[in-house]
Amino acid sequence: MSTTSSTNPETAPAAPEESAAAAGQRSARLIHNEATTEIPVHLLFRDDPDPAPVPLRPAVVARRPGPGERTGARPGARRPVAARPRPAPQVDPELTERPGRVLPGAAGVAAGLCGAAGCAATSWWAGLVPPLAAQALGLPAYAGAGLGPAQWAAYAAAGALGMFGFGGLARGRTGRAWVLGLFGRYRGTVRRTGLMWVNPLLLRRRVDVRLRHWRSEPMPAADGNGVALRAVTLVVWRVRDTAKATLGVEDHETYLRECVEAALARVPVEPLGTVRSSADVAGDTLTRLVAADAAPVGLEVFSVRPVRVEYAPEVAAAMHRRRIAALDAAQRASVLTSVVDSVEDTVTRLTMRGLVELDDYERKVLVKDLTVAFCAGRGDTGH
Repeated sequence: MSTTSSTNPETAPAAPEESAAAAGQRSARLIHNEATTEIPVHLLFRDDPDPAPVPLRPAVVARRPGPGERTGARPGARRPVAARPRPAPQVDPELTERPGRVLPGAAGVAAGLCGAAGCAATSWWAGLVPPLAAQALGLPAYAGAGLGPAQWAAYAAAGALGMFGFGGLARGRTGRAWVLGLFGRYRGTVRRTGLMWVNPLLLRRRVDVRLRHWRSEPMPAADGNGVALRAVTLVVWRVRDTAKATLGVEDHETYLRECVEAALARVPVEPLGTVRSSADVAGDTLTRLVAADAAPVGLEVFSVRPVRVEYAPEVAAAMHRRRIAALDAAQRASVLTSVVDSVEDTVTRLTMRGLVELDDYERKVLVKDLTVAFCAGRGDTGH
């Protein structure tokens, strides 16, 4: 028991000194010239005189991997993809204007005349032409075979030829085009002018391809501050692709009107007469937006210009009251300045010329009386 409980007298008192020396060495290492470089946090809250050293980990700085490096993402994780611009709406790519097949009008007239001549010859063959009419036409007398199956077939063929020839005649006009369709399928566009022959089985739609301008009705808009406006625009446009304009959209004129209204909702405009340059910039922006929206349906937009911009009815009354108040305030300020100048000039002249001697109280009373008199006089005269 005595042996196990005995301690070395030389080492026992030296422990506090060694711990103090070690603490002094650590303090010397941690603090240099009153500037702290690194302080392990565990030393501030531990009672152990000689704690085990804890290795400090180096700071990790995140950096972006190079083009040839691989990131440490888990397998199956999706990388963020940059947002791509929304593609412009496209109509059926196969729906493009192409020339339709037509014949000169002389071919239709010839076919119609041939059909009429065939009907007359069949009537003579059947003996339905009176002798006097046959003699007048220079036809030989013929008793006729009557109306049999052959005669009826000849009548049908000649009548169909005549109706097919005369029924396909059409007149093309300058600035107009025909869009042809057969059983719901696009068969081409005819831009020719004059008399022509078109297959009468085809459905024909007339389209105006001239340069057109459209003055819109007042549409809702807003200025840079979000104040409600009513804008009237002038749109210059024309149909460039008749197939897309007619078959790609239900009504290309309604579509153009809606494109203009949508552009006005996105572009701030200013009332005309305030800043002319801002109106020009707004017109250029409107033209670019409407042209981009109308191009997929075969419409070519040249310009969209606001010709009249005014405040909305609910805002116009407030703006009118604001202008009246501003004019009234300016008028009052002008009158007050004039009255003050007049009073000052009167008092200065009276005192400078020695006409009156006034103390401070009398001067204040005189200024007050003159101000009231001048204001009353200007109010009576209506100035």
